[in-house]
Amino acid sequence: MSEATKSPVTMEKIESLCKRRGFVFPGSEIYGGLANSWDYGPYGAQLKKNIKDHWWKFFVERRDDMVGLDAAIIMNPKTWEASGHVANFTDPLTECGECHERFRADQVDMSLPCPHCGKGKLVTPKTFNLMLKTFLGPTEETADIAYLRPETAQAIFVDFPSILNTSRKKLPFGVAQIGKAFRNEITPGNFIFRTREFEQMEIEYFFDPKKSDWNERFDHLKEAMEAWMKAVGISSEKTHAVEIPDGERAHYSKRTIDFEFEYPFGQKELFGLAYRGDYDLSQHEKMSGREMRYLDPETNEKVLPHVIEPSLGVDRALLAILLSVYREETVKEGDERVVLKFPKEIAPVKVAVFPLLKNKPELVAKAREIYDSLKQEWQCEWDDNGNVGKRYRRQDEIGTPYCVTVDFDSLEDDAVTVRDRDTMEQKRVKINELKTYLTENLK
Repeated sequence: MSEATKSPVTMEKIESLCKRRGFVFPGSEIYGGLANSWDYGPYGAQLKKNIKDHWWKFFVERRDDMVGLDAAIIMNPKTWEASGHVANFTDPLTECGECHERFRADQVDMSLPCPHCGKGKLVTPKTFNLMLKTFLGPTEETADIAYLRPETAQAIFVDFPSILNTSRKKLPFGVAQIGKAFRNEITPGNFIFRTREFEQMEIEYFFDPKKSDWNERFDHLKEAMEAWMKAVGISSEKTHAVEIPDGERAHYSKRTIDFEFEYPFGQKELFGLAYRGDYDLSQHEKMSGREMRYLDPETNEKVLPHVIEPSLGVDRALLAILLSVYREETVKEGDERVVLKFPKEIAPVKVAVFPLLKNKPELVAKAREIYDSLKQEWQCEWDDNGNVGKRYRRQDEIGTPYCVTVDFDSLEDDAVTVRDRDTMEQKRVKINELKTYLTENLK
């Protein structure tokens, strides 16, 4: 059994591992990159998919009071006028008069010289709208201005009447969506923590305020978020639920909680939970002229539902998971390993299959047969490069729970060696019992 070292997890270690093992690459790297643009490599893409699938199963498929939505990224611009984004979705922007580097004014000391060049004076702040514009039409001169959505939530509100008519759901119920959002951040950074293009997992939970205690609904969703974070491996010791006080919440919110995570660069927001009242539906009702109300079948009264919103970022979730499961362990003196101890449900590779030697056709054929069979059930990887010890280390670094090795004894006893990622213990398992063994242990 290995022992954990005391070495702290740093962003440099996480970024290096992500690039080295194919989780996250710098975007457009062959052209010098694009500021704070990141691409998810083979393992990162699978990990991201597993996180989203787990969230969807947890919050939608396993519940009777949730339905899903997948809405368009570009919406009618009136959506963002009604929601207040056109007028109010801004940050204070300042610029250095010398080097012209730009900063968020609320994140720098305006009385000091430029933090970039150390010489210039920062100019008086002005408001900067964070929405990314685009143009619909053949040329910019004649095209209509549109926006890449800054959040996924508004599509749920806009589609609320259609969802009511087609899903036949009764209040209370939630609508969940996973999708891309875009914000023209002034100062993106800290790897995938703050980017201009990101992915959200959001729920708008609708209820009748006369029939439901919003505090109970809020606490229920808070507990569900905490349970999900635990299930995907986000450290509860590094996560803190911070109540946002009066005066700092949105004007329509009676309660907001930010779940903050202890990143190497400080304690910052991970996810949010907000009681939005009926603000969004009432705004869209006024702007569109369409009724956004629910007809209560018991009282025959029309109700404008209130909403509680759990909002989670896929990219921040992935980063928090990596920081939570990263380990440096001493196997024995002079032998250390880096291992990602993902919960088995979200590990990008569940099982790796090795032939002991790649130049022995009989071992390769037997291992291939096992690999092809297991691949029908789980995300599997074939690895025949280098000695088995090095292969174990590679699989540790991508978080693979089990490695299966076919050796010369396998040709005689029809058994393989199964190695456990967390304990590093090795066990002989009969080939005809292998699927049963993995099924039980990958739960």
